[in-house]
Amino acid sequence: MIEYIKGELVELTPTDAIVECHGIGYRILISLQTFSQLENRKDVVIYIHHYLREDEELYYGFATKDERELFRLLIGVSGVGAATARMMLSSLTSDEIRNAIIAEDINRIKSIKGIGLKSAQRLILELKDKIVKGGGADTGVILSSRNDAVVEEAVTALVLLGFTKANVNKAISAVIKENPDANLESIIKLALKKL
Repeated sequence: MIEYIKGELVELTPTDAIVECHGIGYRILISLQTFSQLENRKDVVIYIHHYLREDEELYYGFATKDERELFRLLIGVSGVGAATARMMLSSLTSDEIRNAIIAEDINRIKSIKGIGLKSAQRLILELKDKIVKGGGADTGVILSSRNDAVVEEAVTALVLLGFTKANVNKAISAVIKENPDANLESIIKLALKKL
């Protein structure tokens, strides 16, 4: 299985990228979200989802592991194929998709081309609990030189306020890097500013 392709970006369009790696040019299907992050760059790392069927073999590429994890969560829903998941990631950011699913915002999800009422309802039904628990995100590990219990308590408090675990983990990681000695109250206040 291919984890990522690192090489020179030879060609870039809003729907695909060609990356040359050791003399081989890989055509990688991308979302608009990834396109905007790859613009004006020469050397790139693109995280790959290898899509293999009887009659086709495709590479879907993502600028971040976070976007790839959400893509994989989306294609796990019955009736949502790779093309539809890519359209979703092109229409909304990863955080907007997660927040729409958590908030059960059917109209926001239906606004995406190719998603009807039943598909929107199925996405919410099948993914809401997974996303609240941090699924579909590469959350990484929050490193704390002090006390992991304080960090855990801050994460729990922010998730209970309605933020996704993935977003909370990113915000708290940034806060810990900037202020390694921050207490619980400071961590929560600073993280709220980033959310």
